[in-house]
Amino acid sequence: MSNGLSIHIGLNEIDESRYGTKGELKNPENDAVTMRDLAKANGFETLTTLLTRDATSENVAAALKTAATRLTAGDLLLLTYAGHGSQVPDKNGDEPDRRDETWVLYDRQFVDDELYALLGAFPEDVRVLLLSDSCHSGTVSRDVSHFLDDAELVRAFDTSEPSEVRARIRALPQDAQFRNYQRDQELYDGIQRSVPALDLQDIRADVLLLSGCQDNQTSSDGTGANGLFTETLVKTWKNGAFRGSYATLHRQIVESMPFYQTPNMLQTGKRTKEFAAQTPFAI
Repeated sequence: MSNGLSIHIGLNEIDESRYGTKGELKNPENDAVTMRDLAKANGFETLTTLLTRDATSENVAAALKTAATRLTAGDLLLLTYAGHGSQVPDKNGDEPDRRDETWVLYDRQFVDDELYALLGAFPEDVRVLLLSDSCHSGTVSRDVSHFLDDAELVRAFDTSEPSEVRARIRALPQDAQFRNYQRDQELYDGIQRSVPALDLQDIRADVLLLSGCQDNQTSSDGTGANGLFTETLVKTWKNGAFRGSYATLHRQIVESMPFYQTPNMLQTGKRTKEFAAQTPFAI
């Protein structure tokens, strides 16, 4: 019998002393709790829920390392993140757009290269379902996908659009992003030097990413109790009444989202057709 573990991360703000801004958001902690409740209802054991100040790079890495020791072939990890997304310059040449995507954790940015390296520690045939409700999250699990044209993103900020367009977005402000990288460039460049580039990584697990948007897009913090992506996913899930595969779930979520925010789905590692065809959240 397969086992299911879940890890949930949500940050309503970040350390101002590290970033020069608190980057306040309304809903990421709610998203983490919402996804934890969904996981529990589907038989997952919650390994940890890391909210705001507890969502540090050390705690996230430790949780993933623990999960890798507890799961074996056939088991399922549900890993959810809600908060700011950002980017740092690619220093090991594995990004077509020359930028590495990041999760903006409380103390520092968590580079997609190091997330990918941690996923590489999972035993063969472990399934990892990764949900990232953050900006620039289309390939945060480290793969190459399609992008929308930049002109579509620009239109999202037209004030003639509906009010949802003007909702707070989950992107680290450009000035804070620049200052943070300038201050900690040695740290971020060192992280990329310390882990293998994408083409040298050996991922034996089967990783499936559902993200809030494409790499060149932003994710809305939402006008209700959840981020727009998380809210749409939960509505589509219908308390378990949804019938279909992960691919079907993704397609229906995309159909319910505005044109300027297109959730992505991609697989990393073993990329089995069986995983994508399974009933979502089924252990």
